[in-house]
Order: sequence, then structure tokens, then C-alpha cells
Amino acid sequence: MHHRRARPVSVVIAALFSLCSFRAWHAIIFAKIRRWPVVPGLAIGILVFAAVFAPVITTHNPRLGNLRDQQIPPVWMEGGRSAHLLGTDNVGRDIFARIIYGSRVSLAVATTVLVFGCAIGTSLGLIAGYVGGQLDEILMRAVDFTLAVPFIMVALVTITVFGHSLTLLLILLILFSWGGFTRQARGETLSLKTRDYVALARIAGASGPRIIVRHILPGVFSTIVVVASLSVGGLILTESTLSFLGVGIQPPTPAWGLMVADGRNFLRSAWWISTFPGVAIFLTVFAVNFMGDWFRDYFDPRLREL
Repeated sequence: MHHRRARPVSVVIAALFSLCSFRAWHAIIFAKIRRWPVVPGLAIGILVFAAVFAPVITTHNPRLGNLRDQQIPPVWMEGGRSAHLLGTDNVGRDIFARIIYGSRVSLAVATTVLVFGCAIGTSLGLIAGYVGGQLDEILMRAVDFTLAVPFIMVALVTITVFGHSLTLLLILLILFSWGGFTRQARGETLSLKTRDYVALARIAGASGPRIIVRHILPGVFSTIVVVASLSVGGLILTESTLSFLGVGIQPPTPAWGLMVADGRNFLRSAWWISTFPGVAIFLTVFAVNFMGDWFRDYFDPRLREL
């Protein structure tokens, strides 16, 4: 009789132990997710992987379609086909393939603009903050001009006059993206150039360029990383907006904004043509902005202690 009662007790103890272990592991995992950007990092990693290995992920040609396969719904809807997971558009092109290849366009544009805009803006900000005087005033007024002029209007007029060109689009984005980097770098430089170690380097005979590169730039680096990470989402949105308006990436090249524009006349009959590219834009910008917030908290010791 005693033996029969012992078995349920052991089962209960084992269950409680398993529950405690599960809660402990759950708390550890949740703490890691809160401390490190696991989810947005995973999303960005998947995006980069899809852009690099697009020909391996899908065998469909994103530029060519079959009119007999137009407006096929996603695979889980009635009439869907396993060959087209997210359906097809109004000319029979595979939506999933176009989203995968469209990530290449978004990443290429964002990376190119970010590299040149960051390099130009940071260099000008360091020079303006260190030299000061009239040069600082001229550069800051140029920054105010780029921030005051509506970029969409300038892009529409410029591309209408000079024609559609990816190179022209990249140049316009670079010309209007360096201002934020310049302001941040200048502000940090104005503070750092008054520090004792900069004064000692100047007394030791170090030249201005050497002081900027060896002593001021490392102190500005963390701020520039945060500004760059927060700018990626805006660049992707801007490229998508221009493509949607017809002055960005031109068909038949797959671009997320262009795909949204292609499906706007079919929202009632084929909602998936615009919805899935829109979801891709939302998730990418959300993940990148979340990563930028994490970088800001990580490089700020006051926020890191919270």
C-alpha cells in the first residue's frame, strides 16, 4: 500500500523539477533576448542570406512570367499551387522570387548610399568641428540646406529632366544623406577637441589631420555607428517610395516599392501582389530600427545600466 502511494509522489516531484528547470531556462533565454538583439539580428541575417543565395532559394525567374499563371493565390488559399508559395502577380511572375531578388536591390542601394554618405558626412563633420570658423559655418549651412529641401520633390524633378538611372538615384540619395552624419560628427568633435589628451597631442607637435584621425575619430566612431544603423531603415523606405512613384528602380527589375505599385490596382482581386512586398518592407525596416536602438543603448553607458 505504501509502495503504491510513493509512485505518484515521485511523479509529482519529477514534474515540479521539470517545471522549475523549464522556468529557469525560460528566464535565461528571455534575459538573453532582452540583452542582445536576437530577433532583429536573425531577421537581418535571413534577409542577407536570401539576397546572397537568391538563385539557390528559388528557381523562378523574377523578371519573366507566364500569362497563364497570372494572379494565382498563395499556396494556402483555394486555387493556390505549391510551385508558387506566395502566389503570382498580374503577369504571372512569382511573388516569392521577386521578393527574394528585391532584397538584393534594397540592400545594394542602402549599403552603397550608407558607405558614401557616412564617409563624406563624417569627414566633413570632423573637419568642421576641429577647424571651426567660416568653414564650419559654410558646412553647417550646407547641411541645413539638404535637410530643408524636400528630397522627394527634388528626385521627381531631377529624374524627370535627366531620365531614369540607378546611378542618378544613388547620387541623389548620397547628396541628401550626409547631413546627419556631419552634424553628429561635428558635435562630438567640438567636445573632444577640448580634452586634455588632444591638447597634449597638439603640444607634442601632432598635425591637425593626425589629431583628427588618431585622437578624435575613435571617440566619434560609436556615435557614427548608431546614426548609420538608424539610417538604413530610412534609406530602404526612401528607395521603396521612389520606386512606388515610378522614379526609382524601373521594371522589370524586382524592387519592393515597385511591386507594391504593381498590385495597387488589384487589391480587391489579388491582394497578395502588394501585401507581401509591403510586409517585407515593414519587417526589414522594423528589424533595422530595432538594431539601431540596441546599438544606441549599447554604446551609451548610462542606458546600458538601466
